[in-house]
Amino acid sequence: MQKRSENTPAQRRYGVVGGLGAMAGADLLLKMIRATQRSTGMPAADIAFAQRNFEDGPATAEQGYDPTRRKFYVYNALKDMEEQGIDIALVPCFVSHTFLREITPEISLRVVSVFDALRHRIAHKHAGVRTIGVLTSSYVRESGIFERELGELGRIVYPNAAVQNDKLMTAIYGPRGVRAGHHSGECLQLLFETCADLIDQGAGIIVPGITEVPVLIDSLRPLVPVPLLDSNLVYAEFALEVDAVPPSREFKLGVLGGVGPAATVDFMRKVVRLTQAARDQDHIKMVVQQNPQIPDRTANLIGGGEDPTIPLLATCKRLEADGAAAIVIPCNTAHAYVDRIQPYLGIPIVNMLSEVVAHLRTQLPAVGTVGLLATSGTVASGVYREVIKSAGMSLLVPDANHQAQVMLAIYGEKGVKAGFTSGACSEYVAAAIEHLTAQGAQAVILGCTELPLVELEAKVRESMVLIDPTEILAARCVALAQRGQSFS
Repeated sequence: MQKRSENTPAQRRYGVVGGLGAMAGADLLLKMIRATQRSTGMPAADIAFAQRNFEDGPATAEQGYDPTRRKFYVYNALKDMEEQGIDIALVPCFVSHTFLREITPEISLRVVSVFDALRHRIAHKHAGVRTIGVLTSSYVRESGIFERELGELGRIVYPNAAVQNDKLMTAIYGPRGVRAGHHSGECLQLLFETCADLIDQGAGIIVPGITEVPVLIDSLRPLVPVPLLDSNLVYAEFALEVDAVPPSREFKLGVLGGVGPAATVDFMRKVVRLTQAARDQDHIKMVVQQNPQIPDRTANLIGGGEDPTIPLLATCKRLEADGAAAIVIPCNTAHAYVDRIQPYLGIPIVNMLSEVVAHLRTQLPAVGTVGLLATSGTVASGVYREVIKSAGMSLLVPDANHQAQVMLAIYGEKGVKAGFTSGACSEYVAAAIEHLTAQGAQAVILGCTELPLVELEAKVRESMVLIDPTEILAARCVALAQRGQSFS
């Protein structure tokens, strides 16, 4: 178990998902509070208890129970806690633990597993036990979760079928059971008889897998001649000691889309194509904020148009809030604003321009002069010139006439942003490439993410080394995802 580090904040916020068994949730909450009071070295704990109207009734105990409604309940409760700034969440419900692994990858806070708590307690306090008796519902029993989670510690045994149905389930869900508010008499006797059945099967320890059982643990424990764990207390004490760091999650890439829309789709297509995958689940998780309403970058850089800085930042912040590990902006011109917005983000923007220069240095080390086809805004901003110069290369840009043709290929009535990829736009780009070749370019950067979409004749592509920044950016993101990193 991970203990609190010296850097742990003085107070952490805990959340308990209630409503999955009213008495069980209250029992766990009470035991958490008492545990903090007993420990003089434990910092103060802020505990939030979230309970809504949710009740599945006795059906929860049945083998054919459908947990779909419960899944939504638990997911929504945890998302609410996430928004409230809860650090660590507990879900006192064994049924919910059968599907908790489906939910936790979608939650940014730390959700503590009751099985981690039980495994730790048994391994450290009852290491000699070879057979573990389990008191749980028929649904949880049939799920096999106890075998998966605790099977390495010993053989798992359950009450025989008649005892399971007639005694254990009646003790919890019957008209005079624990859920109906009874803590003694018939329900206590039935639980004792169920424990006796487990002991007859060789159980050296008994673990309640129904959170209502610990509610009357003080009355039941003196009757049982083997250790009977208080699973609620074990869960509470364990949760108070774990680090508030959520488990590492799969790499998720944030894509700032809409600048422009076709280039966004092209980037995603290239990420998919470059990913080595045998099934859907092998591909990279991406979250896209498609925001075509971000003001035009070129219009701002060369014509005094509306400043896109805040819309760019706001879109990046939404990607960050959605759990992205890194952000990409498939727009060369927008990189003129990256240095402004990066300090206000907690995750990195993978800089496409820097990746292009790194590609040139590693894959084309003999190239010393590079041509650039880009928007007039990108050219005017000087962002490519700076990174190219810092890498020891020189940059060529088209003359005014050819630059005007490049802008027509991108923004014109027959340009890429209008949905055309051949015809006039192809002719304009081919002419600009020929022009840069004549000026001495050894490679040409297609420095607007729409330009790689332009269809060029084979002789044009073969006449010059064409650099596709979108392809390079996609390859970099695939490499980052494969290493599970955000950026390096």
